[in-house]
Amino acid sequence: MERKGSAAAGKGNPGSRAAGDGHCALGSGGGAAGASHRGGAAGIQPAAAEPAELIRRALDFKSQGAQCYKEKKFREAIGKYHRALLELKGLPLAQEEDAAADAGSPSAAAASGPSGSGRSSGGASPGQLTEEQGQLVESIEVDCYNSLAACLLQAELVNYERVKEYCLKVLKKEGENVKALYRSGVAFYHLGDYDKALYYLKEARSRQPADTNVVRYIQLTEMKLSRCSQREKEAL
Repeated sequence: MERKGSAAAGKGNPGSRAAGDGHCALGSGGGAAGASHRGGAAGIQPAAAEPAELIRRALDFKSQGAQCYKEKKFREAIGKYHRALLELKGLPLAQEEDAAADAGSPSAAAASGPSGSGRSSGGASPGQLTEEQGQLVESIEVDCYNSLAACLLQAELVNYERVKEYCLKVLKKEGENVKALYRSGVAFYHLGDYDKALYYLKEARSRQPADTNVVRYIQLTEMKLSRCSQREKEAL
């Protein structure tokens, strides 16, 4: 009974936005992955064009992942979504955030300016992201992590710890993302953390009250909490 519920958590469009077109077979994004040139040699594109190329490749891999998901090739889809995220790792902001995390910085947002995004709001200097590019990068990341969670929920043996990890990454960027809230609740339920499961599931229900899967998991979680409470009383 519970297995069907977890599978339902990954049904439909795995991400939160339109999947776009793409092919499961490695397309132009794969060939381009090693084709970007860096340095100051004559004839090479200036550094300012590099973020746009990385974003384009990430979008290409994300679209291929969405196509694989539609074809129920979940393992291949996972690989594509990881490749998309890997492309974004090459962006200047991603490198700065990784360095800040390694150094124990409280937040990369400290150097991000008033928007807290770390992207330039006007014309970006070479190698930096414009505000529009920054928003697109965040959108790609959210879609990829949401889709990775959806793919994992289709497995015979679901890695709920990893599902939780991906969903929490989404919620860090979009705290009201309904799919991530619901899947977080599902993950915490199967990990045995019923208090957190109920919290996330109720958050999902408050935003999507008609979702029967959310309602069913809330009922299952409340039953588990009731049994736990009863056992505690009997042990006294």
